[in-house]
Amino acid sequence: MATTKTPRQELPNGTLEMLILKTISLGAMHGYGIAQHIQRVTDGVLSAEQGSLYPALERLLNKGHATAKWAQTPTGRQARFYAITASGRKQLAARVADYEQVSLAIGRLLEA
Repeated sequence: MATTKTPRQELPNGTLEMLILKTISLGAMHGYGIAQHIQRVTDGVLSAEQGSLYPALERLLNKGHATAKWAQTPTGRQARFYAITASGRKQLAARVADYEQVSLAIGRLLEA
């Protein structure tokens, strides 16, 4: 029996930065690793394409929510590894709280 996969969904504004912060809160990762983590954890429903991932990472760096340093990957190539900052952890907590509030409100509306 063939399995069907849910098509990838476009992320609402601001959600990608929250997902990136959550991902790098687990440990420093390079961009490709961040994208793979998001896709793997969401069973392929969500994806972070290069065209949106790297601009979001730059925004997080510029806001001081993340840091980056060059290091070698397990495959031996150089990549920029991103890590969350204390400011990023505060931002993540605020965004998660906002997301949960909106999600609950939408749930109530859909049940009405």
